[in-house]
Formats: sequence, C-alpha cells, structure tokens
Amino acid sequence: MHSPHPRLAAASLAALLPLLALLSPGGATAAPSGSAGGTLGVAPRPNAATASGSAPAQTLPGALRPKLELTRLTLANGLRVVLDRDTSSPTVAVAVWYDVGSRNEKPGEGGFAHLFEHMMFEGTDKVPRGEHDKIIEGRGGKLNASTSEDWTRYWEMMPSSELAVTLFLEADRMRSLKVTEEAFENQRKVVQEEYRMRVDGAPYVKGYFRLMELVYDGYHPYAHPAIGSMKELDEAKFAWVKSFHDTYYGPNGAVLVISGDFQVDQATKLVHQYFDPVKSITPTPFTDQGYAGRAKATGVETVEDAAARTPSTALGWGIPKDGDDEHYALELAAAILSDGESSRLHKKLVRELAWAQHAEASTEDHRGPDAFVIDVRLSEKGKAEDVEKAVWAEIDSLAKAGPTPAEMAKARAKIEHSFLFGLQSNLSRALALSKYEGQRGDATLLAGEVDKYLAVTPERVKAAVAKWLRRDKVAQVRVVPKAPPPPSASSTIKSATEVK
Repeated sequence: MHSPHPRLAAASLAALLPLLALLSPGGATAAPSGSAGGTLGVAPRPNAATASGSAPAQTLPGALRPKLELTRLTLANGLRVVLDRDTSSPTVAVAVWYDVGSRNEKPGEGGFAHLFEHMMFEGTDKVPRGEHDKIIEGRGGKLNASTSEDWTRYWEMMPSSELAVTLFLEADRMRSLKVTEEAFENQRKVVQEEYRMRVDGAPYVKGYFRLMELVYDGYHPYAHPAIGSMKELDEAKFAWVKSFHDTYYGPNGAVLVISGDFQVDQATKLVHQYFDPVKSITPTPFTDQGYAGRAKATGVETVEDAAARTPSTALGWGIPKDGDDEHYALELAAAILSDGESSRLHKKLVRELAWAQHAEASTEDHRGPDAFVIDVRLSEKGKAEDVEKAVWAEIDSLAKAGPTPAEMAKARAKIEHSFLFGLQSNLSRALALSKYEGQRGDATLLAGEVDKYLAVTPERVKAAVAKWLRRDKVAQVRVVPKAPPPPSASSTIKSATEVK
C-alpha cells in the first residue's frame, strides 16, 4: 500500500542547505526562452505561463515551491523527454518510464509487466547480460527498476560526467533487447523465487491482495497484483511475453527524464544521438473497462497467514483516481487519521487503548479508479471487532463534524514539507517528473501540485469522507495467524535433546 505522505527523518542543517537553495516563495515562473519546449524556474509569477503554454494555477501566499528548470521536447519517434537542470550536486539521474503496468495484462497473464522489468537486464547485442549493472556500478553509480499497476520504470544515478554512457545503455536496451526463450526462463525462475519470498513468506501480503480483489470487484486492471500469481508464472508462454514486449516497449510509449548537473544543449544532443535511431512501435492504448464501484459491502472475509504473528484487520473502498479533486481531500483525510503519533487512529488505538501495534490509512494513488485502505495490526490486547468499531467511530466523526483547524494545519504542513523534501535529490525529482509527464501529460504540473493539497478545505474533507468511506460499500479482510503443523515425534525428541 502506498502511504500518501512519507514520514520525514530529522534533517541536519547541512542537509537542509541544498534544499533551501531549491525553494522560493511563490509559484513557478517561465525562465528565459531558448530551450526546446520551454523552461520552468521559480519566482513569484502572477501572470506567467507554463512551458506547455497554459495559464498557471493560483498559488497560496507564503508557500514554498520547488525550483524547477525544465526543458520538454518530443522526438520524432514519439519519445517524450524532460530535462531538469540542477547544478547543486555533481550528479545526474536518468529515469525511463514506460506506459505499461499490470493494468495492461490480460486475465490469466498476470505478472508479465513485472517479469519484463527483470528481462530488461538480460542484455543486448552490444551489451551482454549483466554488463549493464557492471558498467553503471563500475563508474560510481547505482541503478534499479520497479513495476506498479500503472507503469514500469528504470533509473540510474551517476556522476554527472557519466551521462553519455547512461543514455547509451538505456537507448540500447530500448532498441535491441535480447528477448529470448533462455532469458525468459532465467527470469521466470527469479520472479518465482521473489514471489516465494515477498508473498508466501511475507506477513499480511495475501490479505492485502484479497482486499484489492474485493475492493475492485471484478475490475481486472487493479484487482490482481502486479507480481501475478505462481500459477500464472508457471503457465506463462514465451510467445505471450514476446508479444507483450513488442506491444509496449517502444519510444512512443516511454518518457525519458534527466535530472541534475548537465548542460541542456549537450544533453539534448546526446538524447538525439542515442534515441533518435530507436524505431517507434504500433501503440496499443489502454482500454478502460469502466468501474462502477462495489454495489454492496462484502462482509468480513478471513485470510489465514502462516507468516503473520498477530491478527490484522483491513478496510477498503473504491475512490476517485489520483489527481481528482476529491482524491486530494481523501489524502488529507488519510493524513488526519494516521500520519503521526497525534493522528486519530494512532492516538486512539495505539497509545490510549493499546489495541494495535500499528494503524495506517492510505490511498493507492492509481491513475485509474483508486482505493482507500485502513490497515490495523492488532496487539495482544486487541480484538478485531473492538478495533473496527473504533475505526468506524473516527470515520463517522470526520464525516459528520469534519477535521479540526489544528488537524488541517498539521496535515497541510506535513504534506507541504514531505512534498518538498521528497524532491530534494536528483533521483527523486526524476522519478516524480516521469510520473507527471507520463500519466498527466505535463511534467511542469509537478510545481503546482502542493497547491492542490493546500487548497483543500475542512468542508471538502468532510464531504469526501461521507461520500466515499461508507459502510454499504466497504470491503473487509481480517488476517489471522495460521497455526503451524504439529511437530512429528522425531522432531519433538530432537528438540527435547537440544534443550538438555
């Protein structure tokens, strides 16, 4: 589950100085012209236009905004490019975002997007298997990749002098990845082992998977997990995976972001040099089946979990997509319910009643219909029925009376600061910009995102909670620890001997 507002570790003054250089009161302003696609900097700008030419949203007085110097361009093959120049550290981050996730998978073919995330490291005609990692790490960098329901992305963080080799590597595997049966079988085994570790061996994961099935009630794009199932991995055919690659992994289905210390003209030249030769693909747009939400509550479902040590209870609802006005209000509701020790659920369930070890409210942040989840891990004193009554009491209070002024002030402050601190590093900005360019069509929207949260009123929180977090629409799963099988006579004797 995605926490909407990551908790921030205490930062020293030394750590704060680079960030303060990136912040300025007011909104974003158009920087001097001359770069392809336009640029975006920071300063008060009541009448300026964004790089895309649209009128800016009004910013709230006194608020800090990220200082972004952006250049956006689109290559002839359809690759969208965002250049984010920031010379405060001699590093550069490269992110490649592909418009494919588990929502694009057919029923029975779950896990393909995640499987292909792994296959992208299997080598090309020019770069043998394993060499991509060695080149990056050998030049002082790091790299990784991840898959969600909505996207797949790859990134490298490098010294700024290594931008050219990084772009070469990403363009090379976009153009000529070795999609072979041998590579497929190698990565099938890797993903199956990952499934055993992160699903079979991890507590509460299967309960969460079941909750999503119930929340989405037959809406396949989000009802199945991004990692797929062991059955689907076992039955996957190489031809299916090859077709999946040919359908989604091309420049016109991707976004390239470069963030950090570089010269815009030089970076633009390198992008054209390495990515212009990559041929576009025939796109297959995502077809939304439509999701009306649950018709009624599910009742309580119970999932036994051998990895869980204590019971948990989770409630879930379908809500509007990420970026919707009501979604911002529900994210504030999540913060009020569970962000910090003074939040409602933590204060009541963890501190006062000691019924829970942990209580979290969060949104999944999907680009399509989203989900709101409340997840409570019980303590030895807690009973699921009592905990659920206490959770509903807090939901009802928000729906009827709304949040207090103090709660709104705290939630807004946490959101604003976590948003800004979350953009401090070149890598975090590259990943965020790739999402905004890829999912919302314009990376410059990131600069005004915090205003959407700060504009939420107590009345909007109250109305959104009352409308969406309802008893007659809730999905509910309780996880209970599964008792281990009784020991055999031989193991009992062995244990007794060892104790002696």
